Amino acid sequence: MGDSFIPARAIKGRGAASNPEGRFETIRHHTEDDGWQSTLLDEAAPRPQTCVTEERARSVISSNDSPDIAFEQALNPFRGCEHGCVYCFARPSHSYLNLSPGLDFETKLRAKTNLAEVLRIELAKPHYVPKPINIGSNTDPYQPIEKKWRLTRAALEVLSECHHPCTIVTKNALVERDIDLLAAMAREKLVQVFVSVNSLDNHLAAKLEPRASAPYRRLRAIAALAEAGVPVGVLVAPIIPALNDRYMEAVLEQAHEGGARCAGYTVLRLPWELKQLFREWLALHAPDRAAHVMSLVQQMNGGRDYDNNFATRMRGQGVFAELLRRRFEIACRRHGFGRARELRLDTSRFVPPRKPSPQGSLF
Repeated sequence: MGDSFIPARAIKGRGAASNPEGRFETIRHHTEDDGWQSTLLDEAAPRPQTCVTEERARSVISSNDSPDIAFEQALNPFRGCEHGCVYCFARPSHSYLNLSPGLDFETKLRAKTNLAEVLRIELAKPHYVPKPINIGSNTDPYQPIEKKWRLTRAALEVLSECHHPCTIVTKNALVERDIDLLAAMAREKLVQVFVSVNSLDNHLAAKLEPRASAPYRRLRAIAALAEAGVPVGVLVAPIIPALNDRYMEAVLEQAHEGGARCAGYTVLRLPWELKQLFREWLALHAPDRAAHVMSLVQQMNGGRDYDNNFATRMRGQGVFAELLRRRFEIACRRHGFGRARELRLDTSRFVPPRKPSPQGSLF
């Protein structure tokens, strides 16, 4: 667990501004500002650097039975995410590693370096039943460290070889690197990509999601994927009331112009430690509207910061949530968007991977 870090101001290039203890920690650290520490931090302290630890995973395919999530299987090459999106619902998962959901989540990352090897083993199990695997359900598979580690590409190579279908969720234009694989899989109805774009404001995005691709680059990635024949959709997620909700219609319009043919949205979710981190972000970056934003968030969660009810957690409840739903549906009808679940990926082509043999293959 890293030392608690409370800066006098936001950290450039990072979403979180502190490192609160995870909910499983028994020791709490408290920092007092005596008037000197802030000055030292502002002027002399180095910015937190990204550190990646190699992890040897025992399994890589996880199962999902949440009724409000479309996929049943998922795969995440990394723990933590360098994008640093302050609103990320996955931040609390870092607590299971005895790390902070704050700065640790975006700076102390883990890469599952044996991912392709373990994936082959799991796909080759005698009773394995092929179902589309979602890549990036928890942390982004195309976050900046993927440039070096290439774990997402390794997973795609295995899935392509086995003719196994998958879906991808990302907010990084690095997905364009793998268009060769994705286009080939698309011709066999084996892949669908979703690109998340929740505003068109570069200044806002740089604070909310500091190391993700800029919104215009994500829109260009949508166009590149569509041009290559890869089925692509746009996710306006998360929608944060009084902060980025005004961009919904414009995002849908520009994504459709680029070739997106399905769309979805979710509202802001603040489970566990994320409540504290997001309130801190508002105090630093939007103090004039912080109270209004949280008031609307609570209206959509039955008076609380977060309601984990499966029926409402993705879309919210109440008047404002209903307004968002109607706006989204009207915009989708205007542009002719389909629903994300309408595309049926093909599981009938699946061929289990062969075990490596020292004699090689004779046929």
